[in-house]
Amino acid sequence: MMDVRSFAVIATVVFGIGVYGALARRHAIAVIIAIELMLNAAVLNFVSFSRLAAPGSAVSGQVFAVFIITVAAAEAIVALALVLALHRALKTARLDRFNMLKW
Repeated sequence: MMDVRSFAVIATVVFGIGVYGALARRHAIAVIIAIELMLNAAVLNFVSFSRLAAPGSAVSGQVFAVFIITVAAAEAIVALALVLALHRALKTARLDRFNMLKW
């Protein structure tokens, strides 16, 4: 059975991949996927540390995980709607071309 350190290392690696993807990519969909990776790393930490705090009965980490997943789904829907609207107007999904939100 894996201990909490293993889960923390996995979550750190996933979060690092998400940060790299969010900072290095120019395509809007790739940045949204990278943000989802960072949120999934946070969910993994919440669930693993709730198992550490109270091994048999604590469900607070799972409750936080459900809330984070719900917020991530709403964030993805809003972000995809914005990207789709900007893509229709500008015919591109590159983030450096999106200057319509400035005015």
